[in-house]
Amino acid sequence: MSRINVVTNETANSEQKALLDAIQSQLGMVPNFLKILANSPAALRAFLGLHGIAGEGALEPQTRERIALGLAQKNSCEYCLSAHTAIGRKAGLSTEEITANRAGTSQDEKAAVAVRLARSLVENMGEITTAEIIEAREAGYSDAEIVEIITHVGMNVLTNIIGKASRVEIDFPKVALKIAA
Repeated sequence: MSRINVVTNETANSEQKALLDAIQSQLGMVPNFLKILANSPAALRAFLGLHGIAGEGALEPQTRERIALGLAQKNSCEYCLSAHTAIGRKAGLSTEEITANRAGTSQDEKAAVAVRLARSLVENMGEITTAEIIEAREAGYSDAEIVEIITHVGMNVLTNIIGKASRVEIDFPKVALKIAA
């Protein structure tokens, strides 16, 4: 059971209901973590704005999901891991690719650089090396795409924290975290 109230259509005020209805019409569902964010319409609007803008960038949708999978596993967020496994499959990621992403890499050489960079950003609280930036550029990422990788890291860390702090009920097919040996 969630430790933070899950806003439903029955409990929502008019502002919350309008936001939830907009999400429902766009996605066909309202993921539970967005129902947690709906406790603060300002927080939900901020997240939706960032998510929308981040989705408009040059970074491929599959690579955005690869990053989300790598960070969900790294940050031990079972909710996000479950959600992004489902979303990643819809984006065309294979089971083998998802496994690689969870391990912090990719079967795609260029995408592997992005996933490693994302994990390094988290592990080092942003204090990455110049060599890592050069590696991303040499893999073919523009400075705009590098900034987008950083943006996706921030957005995923936020959702990982929401998922873990609230202990929100998983409303996607559940995927168990791999425990480090």
